[in-house]
Amino acid sequence: MELYSTFSLLLVVAALFAYFNHRFLRLPPTIGLLALTLLASLGLVGLGRLGVPAVLRVAELVRTLDFHTVLMQYLLSFLLFAGAMQLDTRSLGRQRVPVLLLATVGTLLSTVVVSCSLYLLLPLFRMPLDFIYCLLFGSLISPTDPVAVLGILTKAGLPKALETNIVGESLFNDGVGVVLFATVLSVAVSGADTVAAGHVLTLLLREGLGGLALGAALGYGVYGLLRNVDDYRIEVLLTLALVTGGSALAAQLHTSGPLAMVVAGLIVGSQQGRHAMSEVTEDYVDKFWELIDSVLNAVLFALMGLEMLVLRIKGQYLGAGLAAVAVVLLARLVSVSIPLSFLRGRREFSEFNLTMLTWGGLRGGISVALALSLPPSMPRELLVGITYVVVVFSILGQGLTIGPLAARLQRVK
Repeated sequence: MELYSTFSLLLVVAALFAYFNHRFLRLPPTIGLLALTLLASLGLVGLGRLGVPAVLRVAELVRTLDFHTVLMQYLLSFLLFAGAMQLDTRSLGRQRVPVLLLATVGTLLSTVVVSCSLYLLLPLFRMPLDFIYCLLFGSLISPTDPVAVLGILTKAGLPKALETNIVGESLFNDGVGVVLFATVLSVAVSGADTVAAGHVLTLLLREGLGGLALGAALGYGVYGLLRNVDDYRIEVLLTLALVTGGSALAAQLHTSGPLAMVVAGLIVGSQQGRHAMSEVTEDYVDKFWELIDSVLNAVLFALMGLEMLVLRIKGQYLGAGLAAVAVVLLARLVSVSIPLSFLRGRREFSEFNLTMLTWGGLRGGISVALALSLPPSMPRELLVGITYVVVVFSILGQGLTIGPLAARLQRVK
């Protein structure tokens, strides 16, 4: 009953705030929902400190929910599959080299730059951290969030190739970031001296390549089933079973569920996959996953706002968080410009593209979930506080300005 009550609360909050945003604020749904829930949470925090019983019960409901498990094992699989199905696979094929470089080399570069910079900056705020914890923060904050990207950037009026680069990268680099985070966390928990290089390599192969292989097997398996039936109800059910069963199987096999769902979604949503469906089925499948995407997006950002009720973010973390915002943006610039510099000989990457790729690297729920998964024995409060500052700035600050920035730069070009 506690789980049902918590989900009911999230759905009611998401529905009411989505209505209020659509009716009055008219902000992009992702931005509007997060802004409203953050404001409501700050008000509730004040009431909670006054001991208002109803607010204390709401906080207790939110506290019982495992944000990391809910997002990483459940919500993210559905959201990534829905996002991958919407992506133009032909356009992604043409942009596969920059997408691959940004999702792998770019994520690694960003992790290194953020980690080293934070290690040097935090002593200035009288909060020094061991380098391994700075590396943890670098790995959790480096992946751009596919949920935030899909919810904002696709409506920003970007050129098709650039939009494909940003969205395609965001769909893949979260898997890379999760694998990096799991590896660094294993080292932090066990100690660098006790973790062998072979163990790290095995983890990377199992999570990364295992997730890609599982996604391909599931995607082509369901594609074969879709070819042999012409009933939209059964075909919608098959895609739903793919995500629920596939994510559960990935957890059992200890492979990357997010990567598996991205690959499966790309296969089912490709031109070849759509040829296996009738026009009626394709319409129903698209509308079903579009609705799932909208509902779960609303729930996710409502949950992110309500998490403020149970987090203890001290005022001294705000300064470090704002410094981290600058560090993360600098790391994003480095992690975009260096990989793409190798492609200048055969692809045109203008200053406009570089600017939009840098400013469009939004952070969101994945970073928050990874930070909240840190054990209490680590400097969890500090890292969660800094992460929340970066994520809120990213979604509200960058998200609100990405459209106007794109329009202005395209006029100047």
